[in-house]
Amino acid sequence: MRRDKNNYYLDICEQVLERGTCIRRNFGAIIVNEDEIISTGYVGAPRGRKNCCDLKYCTREKLNIPRGERYELCRSVHAEQNAIISARRKDMIGATLYLVGINHSDGSYVEGARPCALCKRMIINAGIKQVVVRDSKEKYTIIDVSEFIENDETLDGVLGY
Repeated sequence: MRRDKNNYYLDICEQVLERGTCIRRNFGAIIVNEDEIISTGYVGAPRGRKNCCDLKYCTREKLNIPRGERYELCRSVHAEQNAIISARRKDMIGATLYLVGINHSDGSYVEGARPCALCKRMIINAGIKQVVVRDSKEKYTIIDVSEFIENDETLDGVLGY
């Protein structure tokens, strides 16, 4: 049976995330516009800096910081951010960003994965239309980016996701 398009692109994200260097959660992202992959991104420290996998520790993990909070303490650039950085804005307008997260500890999918508040702002400004997030090997959630605009959690002081 032929794989549906969303799962096809999400499967590619899973390959991309294998380059990730986070020892907490790895994410892979790809941006697709009109059935063409525009760019890819995975979690990793800025170019030239040491990765958490090299240092053998995660600052946020050491400090027991909950998921979705205090990203300023993280060494890494997020997968969504790296994909956006690697693309031209005119190629992202109306595009779809695909996102898959895997827990480093057991290889399971990150439950309820969503872009963080900073990534949401970058996705909005990049002109991306929708985000597709893998929930399981077959299931996914499609998010219209207009929801990020209409439901601005930063006005309510909501942390995490």
